[in-house]
Amino acid sequence: MTDATPQPVQRARAPLPQASGGTTPAGPSIGLAAEHFAAAMLYLVAGGMGLVWIAPQLAAGAYLSPPVAAVTHLFTLGWLTMTIFGALNQLLPGALGAPIRSVAVGHAGFWSFAPGVGLVAAAIATSSDSLRHAGLALVAAGVVLTGGNVIATLSRARVRDVTWAAVALGISFLASALVLGTVLLHNLHTGFIAAARIRVLATHLHLAIAGWALIMMTGVSHRLLPMFLLAHNADTRWTKRALGLLASGVTVLAIGLLGQSAAATWLGALLLAGGVACFLRQAFAFYRARMKPSIDIGMRFAATALLFLAVSTVLGLALLGTGIDHPRLATAYVATGLLGGILLYVIGFFYKIVPLLAWTALFRGRVGREPVPTVAELFSPRVAQVQLAVMALGLTLLGGGIGAGSVHVTRGGAVLFLGGILLFLGQIGRVALGGRVWR
Repeated sequence: MTDATPQPVQRARAPLPQASGGTTPAGPSIGLAAEHFAAAMLYLVAGGMGLVWIAPQLAAGAYLSPPVAAVTHLFTLGWLTMTIFGALNQLLPGALGAPIRSVAVGHAGFWSFAPGVGLVAAAIATSSDSLRHAGLALVAAGVVLTGGNVIATLSRARVRDVTWAAVALGISFLASALVLGTVLLHNLHTGFIAAARIRVLATHLHLAIAGWALIMMTGVSHRLLPMFLLAHNADTRWTKRALGLLASGVTVLAIGLLGQSAAATWLGALLLAGGVACFLRQAFAFYRARMKPSIDIGMRFAATALLFLAVSTVLGLALLGTGIDHPRLATAYVATGLLGGILLYVIGFFYKIVPLLAWTALFRGRVGREPVPTVAELFSPRVAQVQLAVMALGLTLLGGGIGAGSVHVTRGGAVLFLGGILLFLGQIGRVALGGRVWR
């Protein structure tokens, strides 16, 4: 007698997603990346809330105020640096053929760095001497542990290309930024650098944003943009030019600012602008050479960020041309470059990397045995599109409000930007839960 019980229809076996370098995500370090990304999301939300709080100071161009400095560090250390540290744990094995040197050291670096960032931000905002010492010690230990782990990994890499060079350069600039950051934090309580504070702050910001974050973006994009866009036949010569100009530009600019040399400052700024132009040219080559006509939401975030990066570069040259006594222009320059040019770019890569890691951890072992979602079904592209529109509008209003000195417009832009961050938090939460509503 034949069994007539209907059998469940199984979804066709999906090919395993591929990560950078044509390999699946590195299993042993997925948890290490995940904890970095989770902490980064918390600091991103805290930074968005802080942005609403400091809107009056931003509108007044009060970039030297402790609250502005505290919120800036929530974005630079808490979101960007934490995300980069987490991403390196997955990038290095696939792109450079070198598994992370020590997962245990990676965890130790995280548990030092993550709470240290919060303490540093709180110390700056409250001028607390005890928090300053504790936060600096933890952040420094986290950077030494993680940076040393990355350097040890780079030394064993089988591939030493522009991505390898970008990671090495980025770590060196991060260390330099940490040294100047320590000087500035100590100066809040002693005032020992006096009138040099603005020049040291400008150097610190460019080491951290252009030397660390932008150089890392350039090197990582060289590997990931062609993979995400399916643009493997693009001309890739512009990445090396971008790295050379960015690294030399940051170095010369730092010498010019600290040495009070107008010629060196201008040369460094022009080299930096040239590096940004080469990076934009390389990104354009990848977008133009893509095999699929449509662009997914992650790459739309990245493209939007590139536009803000170009605007910020123009603002920076205008600021230098008109002198450094224009606090609102200086504030708009940093806000546009940091929040628009870099933060949005990293969010775009988050939409590509985090769902892949979550899918690998949650569903890879279940393929062929039961229906599983695709990576793209772990989040909502429609919500992501709304998020992009809200954040882009918020940044536009934020920059315009700062330029016009309007507290209401600046705060409105900050509120919209925070709204986009909260939408993003919901998306990543859905991804972490395995896209439970994907059916």
